Amino acid sequence: MVAIPVLIFLLMTSFLPTAPKANYTFLSLGDSYTIGESVAEQDRWSVQLAGMLRKEGIDVASPAIIAKTGWTTAELQEAVKVSGNRNTYSLVSLLVGVNNQYRGQSQERYRTEFRELLQTAVQYTGGKSARVFVLSIPDWGASPFAAGRDRNKIAREIDQFNTIAKEECQKAAIAYVDITPPTRSATGDESQFASDGLHYSGKQMKLWAERALPVAKKLLTD
Repeated sequence: MVAIPVLIFLLMTSFLPTAPKANYTFLSLGDSYTIGESVAEQDRWSVQLAGMLRKEGIDVASPAIIAKTGWTTAELQEAVKVSGNRNTYSLVSLLVGVNNQYRGQSQERYRTEFRELLQTAVQYTGGKSARVFVLSIPDWGASPFAAGRDRNKIAREIDQFNTIAKEECQKAAIAYVDITPPTRSATGDESQFASDGLHYSGKQMKLWAERALPVAKKLLTD
């Protein structure tokens, strides 16, 4: 007698519709700051941003992410090619460059490779530059890891790389979100950093998401 209602239940549920797909899709490209090194998945800034957008009534899926700790602009571009990802997304973010600075690569090289990545990001939106936004490079010199290093030099170089990124975004009519100031304000506050002392915590990345929120919302709804 028990088997009959169970069988009926299974037959009924097998015909239930699957959950509808989100109205908007989101791709996040980058390095350790995007993949969220040393933090939980839900603390990644792009994941937090997607959640904030949903609270604003914008039905966006959790982001697909192509990012890895240590990647430079060239390594990110190569990873995109290797991924074979040919999907088109409603929204694409880009945050990359800290490893170019850390490794001492030239600003000229960064400009060239960053420009190419902007083009790649636009391709992922089906050619809509108005659906792409860039986050500035955080200042790792503010982290405990940088203790004993020349923090002024690090900050100066980060600013130079960010100036390049901003200039290239302006040329390509792509939105630029400056998240560097809050990373510098984090100095001395352990809660702002991940356990490795170098990368940022979900608490700090929430500030990035909050700064990106009005920009992303506008890009999706205009």
